[in-house]
Amino acid sequence: MAAQPKPFISEEAYLVQERDSLVKHEYYNGEIFAMSGGTEAHSLIAGNAHAALHSQLRRRDCRVYQSDMRIKVQQTGLNTYPDVTIVCGQPQFTDEARDTILNPVLIIEVLSPSTERYDRGMKFQNYRTIDTLQDYIIIAQDHHHIEHYSRQETGQWLLNEVVGSEATLDIPTLQCHLTLEDVYEKVEFVPEQPRITRDIAAT
Repeated sequence: MAAQPKPFISEEAYLVQERDSLVKHEYYNGEIFAMSGGTEAHSLIAGNAHAALHSQLRRRDCRVYQSDMRIKVQQTGLNTYPDVTIVCGQPQFTDEARDTILNPVLIIEVLSPSTERYDRGMKFQNYRTIDTLQDYIIIAQDHHHIEHYSRQETGQWLLNEVVGSEATLDIPTLQCHLTLEDVYEKVEFVPEQPRITRDIAAT
């Protein structure tokens, strides 16, 4: 029997459901997707990055939001929750509820095995259509590694990588920085478990 197509859900219906939900969901192309919970490392890294940037921007005309703040990508309709979102100047919201941002200048995602491909691929493709976005930062959670994509005047995106606990990532558009020592503070990396293999005798 052929699989039945999923019913199309309007963005309005999604928002009504989402605003009463205890679990966060993404919305894209008429479908709703539950977002999985994060690990301790994921939570610590996102919190550390938020704290570091908030302390540098608190006296300036910028706001640093945690993952409870939803953003909408206007050109594609994606509604999602970045780990950290920064808006400089007056924030623009979709409606009077003021819970969905339209004009981020910087987005941070902390990678996990289940979301890495999405964060690097389709999600970044959506983010690149945001006119105000200048910086996209991806942070690994299993080793000291940050990737920084910055929009150039030509519209291209330039990649800068920093690796190692003593490294520092400069963010020229915001005139601030992230030290990896601060970002990974109190994070305990779980060593990769060796794969167990065994020989199977031919019968």
